[in-house]
Amino acid sequence: MSSVLYDAQGPRAKRRNVLFTAVFLAAFVAVLWWVFTSLNDKDQLAWEKWKPFVHTEAWTTYLWPGLQNTLKAAALAMVIALPLGAVLGIARLSDHAWVRVPVSTVVEFFRAIPVLILMIFGVALYSEYTNVSSEDRPLYAVVTGLVLYNSSVLAEIVRAGILSLPKGQSEAGMAVGLRKNQVMRFILLPQAVTAMLPAIVSQLVVIVKDTALGGAVLTFSELLASVGPMSGYYGANTIASFTVVALIYIALNFTLTTFASWLERRLRRGKKSTGAVVGVDAVDELAAPGEHGGMTKGP
Repeated sequence: MSSVLYDAQGPRAKRRNVLFTAVFLAAFVAVLWWVFTSLNDKDQLAWEKWKPFVHTEAWTTYLWPGLQNTLKAAALAMVIALPLGAVLGIARLSDHAWVRVPVSTVVEFFRAIPVLILMIFGVALYSEYTNVSSEDRPLYAVVTGLVLYNSSVLAEIVRAGILSLPKGQSEAGMAVGLRKNQVMRFILLPQAVTAMLPAIVSQLVVIVKDTALGGAVLTFSELLASVGPMSGYYGANTIASFTVVALIYIALNFTLTTFASWLERRLRRGKKSTGAVVGVDAVDELAAPGEHGGMTKGP
């Protein structure tokens, strides 16, 4: 059966796809077997290498405190970067050049700088010009770098999401007497959120992973930084430690993306059930007399 996107596959194309799939699966299994045998030859799969992670000491002393710091830094960065990115993205769409040009400059500036450099500058800033204690500086610097970079990226996501909507959406709002900020709040943003959600979640995943940069450079005791103490003082195997930490990161990001997928489905169902049409009463309330040129109810 044909589609508007592609033609139905013929017998030769189907055989070719089956062949490619079989070759890929065989290569994938071969790579897995090579990794398994290489680790086994080096005794990396021995129980003694993994035994420390079934004891509570490895989790309570090293992994759990590091995970707490990772979640704290990521949560603070998300809470600040999301609304800041939304404000910057909307400001870039302003009709006023004195708003649009400076905001665009700020967004492009911080979007072009690697987040690690922003973190390093953050440490220097808090060391020289603030009274933040040396224990809290790594956390402040990590959050500052993440906020500056990711809010700029989120601003572009918001701007692109709003611009992706048909122009008739805003024109229809203007036609019933809504002001531009009302069109943005009641018409454009609610529709754009669903379209932007996958890109926003991808950026939130980046925030979670980029907290590891603070542990690698700024002595921030996050999850990945716990591998060193576990290997040096606790005697845990390095490969096993990195594997466990990687699995924790996978679980965190999978939980985040799963929640975002559920939220996106819920938003889409809500829009399908309620529709995107603004009721007459709502229009009259938004365009009350005295606010929009004396618009009144029709007969």
